[in-house]
Amino acid sequence: MTRALALVLALLPALALAVDLSKTQRAEIEARIKPYSQSCAAGDASCSGAAAQPEVAAARSGEDVYNAACMACHTTGAAGAPMLGDVDAWAARMEKGIEALYASGVNGVAGTGMIARGGCMDCSDEEIHAAVDYMVNSSQ
Repeated sequence: MTRALALVLALLPALALAVDLSKTQRAEIEARIKPYSQSCAAGDASCSGAAAQPEVAAARSGEDVYNAACMACHTTGAAGAPMLGDVDAWAARMEKGIEALYASGVNGVAGTGMIARGGCMDCSDEEIHAAVDYMVNSSQ
């Protein structure tokens, strides 16, 4: 008997248990993979029952975005990032104006370690601007 066949025979009982789902488990899986055409959209009059209202996420504060995405570089100075609280480093950048800093935060800075959005790809432009404001205000 080959090793592969022995392995398959050894795992066969475990595979049988893996597909033995309860009715509740099957229903939950079916609900998660239901095609879009069978799903109800919020406010759709053709849906039966109360449609769930979409959740509107509140914008994160500048400090929250900084703590989640920016602090890795801006607390250590990695790749030449101006450190939070370093008045001189931020003053030189502020000479270009706040709009230039916003653009750097959103688009990144070519040829440096500053990547677009500081790597926070789910951050809105407004959240990036708030993080820039937080860093500038903490460094004056």
